[in-house]
Amino acid sequence: MEEELYPRCAGLDIHKTFLIACRRYPDPAGQSRRDIRKFGTMLADLQALATWLAETGTTHVVMESTGVYWQPVFNVLEEHCTVWLVNAAHVKNVPGRKTDVKDAEWLAHLLRQGLLRPSFIPPREQRELREVVRYRQSLVEERTRVSNRVQKVLEDANIKLSSVVTDMQGVSAQAMITALMEGETNPESLATRAKGQLRHKQAALEQALQGRVRAHHRYLLRHLLAHLEFLNREIAEVEAHIEAEVAARPPFAEAVEVLDSIPGVDRQTGIVIVTEIGVDMSRFPSAGHLTAWAGLAPGNNQTGGKERPSPTRKGNRYLRRALVQAGHAAAHKKGSYLRSMYYRIARRRGSGRAAVAVGRTILEIAYHLIQRHTRYEDLGAEYLEQRDAAARIRYLTRELEKLNVKVRIEAAAEAA
Repeated sequence: MEEELYPRCAGLDIHKTFLIACRRYPDPAGQSRRDIRKFGTMLADLQALATWLAETGTTHVVMESTGVYWQPVFNVLEEHCTVWLVNAAHVKNVPGRKTDVKDAEWLAHLLRQGLLRPSFIPPREQRELREVVRYRQSLVEERTRVSNRVQKVLEDANIKLSSVVTDMQGVSAQAMITALMEGETNPESLATRAKGQLRHKQAALEQALQGRVRAHHRYLLRHLLAHLEFLNREIAEVEAHIEAEVAARPPFAEAVEVLDSIPGVDRQTGIVIVTEIGVDMSRFPSAGHLTAWAGLAPGNNQTGGKERPSPTRKGNRYLRRALVQAGHAAAHKKGSYLRSMYYRIARRRGSGRAAVAVGRTILEIAYHLIQRHTRYEDLGAEYLEQRDAAARIRYLTRELEKLNVKVRIEAAAEAA
């Protein structure tokens, strides 16, 4: 007889408007029984499902991660039993025998034998804060899209402001665009609205602001600038709410402060990392497991005893995006270990892969800092060169020999 790790379990095949449930449980004679039933996905139906599963003392329930349809079911059942969410690619049934009922039966069978591995689902408190943080990210992305539309309208009007101004959402650029929208066409007058260091580019600004702004350009700019103003207010309000929620959770607040000490990681990026991975690092066996879950580690592709190149795997796209941005930002921190790592990789593999590699290192650092409750201590820009001093000597020797320079290496005398 097969060993059953979870004799009282259930498998759910979930759809938008209904789900198929298969519960397994032992009868008084010790034989395994199976019941199958169809439920709706309204709240009352899901509560009836929970009652139906409780009748047989179901301890574990498994379901596939199908879009967002699993979330309402999970929210109801997590209060009554242990709910596992599994990757659909890991539980494929035999081809040619695909029905909703068989899917539910197959999930229950795999769970009963202990052949499934649950996905990481954060606690409810973390999930709620994570939803707000992800909403802020979507607002920031929408603001970027609107800003790009503003730039497109200006290009159509022969205004080359973006060729001179780096930050199109800055105070100076917004003041000039507003004046254009209000009907000002004199380049000299528009250029006087520059602030800070931009005031030293008066001549370039006057040339860039010579254009052909028509009525439909002003109409589009008026609506786009109003949209930008609305998004800025929304982002500020959401960020204030996030800060209040983080402050109300001391473990989260401590972790964010710790991550803020890493080069390239600002406060908002730290909040994203904490809300995505949490503060309990015991859920991940190692930093390597965490980077693989985040989609920052290459997959395994080995055949015939040879390793083949493999791209990074799919993972948490919100966390991956934040870490890649942090990798690019770390490259601007002079004198830091992460900057030297970035340029060391970028010379050979390009800036994109360098940012992914630095992002992975940042996540590994975050794993250990949160686990140990310590702040980041930089190894310095010379760490990698000092570690690979011999290799660097060989490299420099080859470079000098390419220039027809004879090289003789002598070790410096040790100081007394």
